[in-house]
Amino acid sequence: MQCPKCKGVMEEATYGRNMTIDRCVECRGIWFDTGEAEKLKGKWMSDFLDSGDVKTGKVNNKITDINCPRCSVEMTHVKDMEQPHIGYEICEEHGMYFDAGEFTDYKYETIVEKILKLIPRNQT
Repeated sequence: MQCPKCKGVMEEATYGRNMTIDRCVECRGIWFDTGEAEKLKGKWMSDFLDSGDVKTGKVNNKITDINCPRCSVEMTHVKDMEQPHIGYEICEEHGMYFDAGEFTDYKYETIVEKILKLIPRNQT
C-alpha cells in the first residue's frame, strides 16, 4: 500500500496479537482500517504505534486533498468532535488516516479539553 500523503511505502505494524495497522516508512503517517483507531484509542500503550515526528505531521496535515489508499476515492478531511484542533482524513468505506503525532493527540484529551467539555455552549 502507498501512503496517501507522501507516496511512501506503508509497512504493517502490529499491536497485540491480532491488530495490524499500516504506517508510512517515510512520513510515519498511520492508516487505520474502519474501527481500528476507535479500538486502539482506549488500549494501553497503543500510542507507541505513532512513532513519527510531530513537526512532520503538522506540515503534512496541511495536505487535505488525498485519495484512499484502498479504493482511490477522495477522502474527507474532518475535525474530531471531541478535540476540534485535530484534523484527519476518512474514507467512509475503508478507514482513516492520521499524520504523524495525530493518533497520540487523538488518544489523549488534555485537562483543558476535559474542562471545556463541561462548559455549556450556546445553541444557535
